[in-house]
Amino acid sequence: MEAEYRVTDTFRRFLGSSNFTLKPLPLSGSNRRYFRVYYGQQTYIGVFNTDTKENIAFIHISQKLSQLGIPVPSILFDDLSNHVYILNDLGNTTLLDTLQKDENGRLTNESKLYYKKAISFLPKIQLKAAKEIDFSLCYPREAFDRQSILWDLNYFKYYFARLANVPFDEQKIENDFDNLSEYLCRAEHNFFLYRDFQSRNIMILNGEPFFIDYQGGRKGALQYDIASILFEAKTFLHPDDRKELLEFYLGELQKLEPINRNFFLEFYYAYVYIRLMQAMGAYGFRGLYEKKELFLQSIPMALEHLRWLRQHVKLNIELPELEKVWDFLVENESIRQLAKKSLPLLVKITSFSYKRGLPIDNTEHGGGYIFDCRAVTNPGKEDRFTQLTGKDEAVKQFLESETSAQLFFAHVWALISGSIQSYQQRGFNYLSVAFGCTGGQHRSVFFAEKLARHIKQWFPSVRVELYHRELENHNLSL
Repeated sequence: MEAEYRVTDTFRRFLGSSNFTLKPLPLSGSNRRYFRVYYGQQTYIGVFNTDTKENIAFIHISQKLSQLGIPVPSILFDDLSNHVYILNDLGNTTLLDTLQKDENGRLTNESKLYYKKAISFLPKIQLKAAKEIDFSLCYPREAFDRQSILWDLNYFKYYFARLANVPFDEQKIENDFDNLSEYLCRAEHNFFLYRDFQSRNIMILNGEPFFIDYQGGRKGALQYDIASILFEAKTFLHPDDRKELLEFYLGELQKLEPINRNFFLEFYYAYVYIRLMQAMGAYGFRGLYEKKELFLQSIPMALEHLRWLRQHVKLNIELPELEKVWDFLVENESIRQLAKKSLPLLVKITSFSYKRGLPIDNTEHGGGYIFDCRAVTNPGKEDRFTQLTGKDEAVKQFLESETSAQLFFAHVWALISGSIQSYQQRGFNYLSVAFGCTGGQHRSVFFAEKLARHIKQWFPSVRVELYHRELENHNLSL
């Protein structure tokens, strides 16, 4: 309530009006709270964060990146005494949302183009911003130095390895941590390190990338950021795509500054490892410890990245105890099952418009059901319903009275209820269901809402997430 009160107060002063609507956005991995504000035809993003140093870092970096022509949110207003700042709204579509793969697991040409557009900005961010940013304002340290590296390694040790009951010798692994951190610091590190350069932090607006969530940026090495996006667990890029995009990045880098390619590659995979371990620490803390499903879903794919590294990469440094930990994680199937055992079944229900294409399911296994509602009588053909949605009572009453809608949902429920029972018996933890219609406004929304209610009534232990892709207020949890 404090966050909502302070954001509301700040917007009253910013807009000079109280005639706006404030709606919270879903929580992420941080303690920051985000709100979308509707004011007439305009929308804004309000951010509440009690960590003043982090706010100062974000505002400073945003201003410097913007001055360099990097597409980032505009700081429209800030009141740091109130822990609030206001940004322009970049929409809801991330690079992750645009991700599509072919039958071989390779990025489609369209998805690869989005990746290349985003990656083309990375050298500019790393090289040009390094000359403009005051690193003394960076958060929580001015550099990704030996101390920062040791923090990440211990994050992995305590919040992933320990929680997953991985055996290791405490002193020996600390010796390896010291050696690895010293080795990583030999790479040139006078660049701006974005820190969280990944698909969820790259917005796509009108076909172009915009960058967010760089408040942890600081001085560091080039290798870290490109490793972050190419070895991201959630996207799980094909090795050939990773290779092609790495070559593309190096080509863009050479356009700005001559770089010793061999020296870069000597340290590259060591930075892949440190980034992967940092991410696994986050998955352990947010997932295994705090039981947040988004982070648990990433564990199996992170382990697959680790498996690939163990099979294809030989580091130029000996890390005997750490290598034992990595191999244990790769070979122990029980660790892979931690995510599945930690949570009850989640059913994600999506409504969408066929005009904008099928929804993308970026979970580990994909699959699920997609139901075409267009055979059901369309309320949108009647003037009285054009400004309404499938959540409005008039539309619900109309569809409930339609025989075509009744038969349609009866078949849907027979399939979904049977699948839920089977998934629960077999220990599965995720089921995707999507409803599509012409505009994604009436029929698909109606059936998505109805299915969510039925599941909560008949399967109270099942968690339901409801996502109306074409509606502004689309994120709800039941």
